[in-house]
Amino acid sequence: MHAPHPHSTGENPRAVLAELLDGLPPRQAAQAVERLIANYRGRTPTHTPVLRDRSDVLAYAAYRMPATFEAVRSALEAFRDGLPDWEPVSHVDIGGGTGAATWAVAAAWAEGRHRTTVLDWAEPALALGAELARGAGSEALRTAEWRRQAIGPGLVLPAGTDLVTVSYVLGELTEDARRSVTDEAARAARAVVVIEPGTPDGYLRIIEARDRLIAAGFRVVAPCPHSAACPIEPGTDWCHFSARVSRSSLHRQVKGGSLPYEDEKFSYVAAVRDLPVPAAPARVVRKPQIRKGQVLLELCTPEDGLTRETVTKRHGALYKIARDTDWGDTWPPEE
Repeated sequence: MHAPHPHSTGENPRAVLAELLDGLPPRQAAQAVERLIANYRGRTPTHTPVLRDRSDVLAYAAYRMPATFEAVRSALEAFRDGLPDWEPVSHVDIGGGTGAATWAVAAAWAEGRHRTTVLDWAEPALALGAELARGAGSEALRTAEWRRQAIGPGLVLPAGTDLVTVSYVLGELTEDARRSVTDEAARAARAVVVIEPGTPDGYLRIIEARDRLIAAGFRVVAPCPHSAACPIEPGTDWCHFSARVSRSSLHRQVKGGSLPYEDEKFSYVAAVRDLPVPAAPARVVRKPQIRKGQVLLELCTPEDGLTRETVTKRHGALYKIARDTDWGDTWPPEE
């Protein structure tokens, strides 16, 4: 998805993370990140988190939190664009860890007065998340509640929660736990936003969550311009988007890259119930191909599924707009 719109406000956790990282030797941080990447939590039973202590959590947060934040913020911007007059009063972040999605919600509704509860099974992650939030300017972040909670079949959320976020969590759970968490979010919440890595497997987890939300009476706000079945033939492709992330020195040290940025690929679904969802135009589901005198747009449409539209110079002003259109944007533009 595109970079944040100019109207986006709110805080980014990067500056607060950088202050905390000052006390962690770079070599130790890099080694911790490399170990955590090699043994990511998804391969570990959820009752024995890999994030064992503060240095583990701090290194991992510095490495992954900015990318997760940008992915969730991009998904929330698409959701907010689809329902511009709605904002949450209460928010629960399932498996929120150090709070990347919580920071993204605070950025998406920067003037809001929502109250957030972050649930996670890793006490060190919750402790660091609370510490980071205390250094934020946002009241919603500073007043968030950080609660240790097993994420699985026993999860019970407060009924009537406005917004539930589930970001980069489903891949860490068993199949039964994934379904239980999704169903509980659907039972309790008015709006649910689920984000997973933009991989074929991540997309399949999103599709399963999307199907369960629709079965529970939800309507999709984004990214799909409809709540019908996904038009992608299983196994042939997968729907995902991209968020631009500034790379820290730790990123460059661990990955050995020199670029000042990287692109975080993610898949997501944002859905609501008991709220009118305006009819959506198509969405650009691939990076636009700009060629001499024309722009090729791969679109997901409500009526025709996946289609391609070619916009040429003959289209005048629309051609100029197409050249500035990003992956994840709606199309055609509003008048």
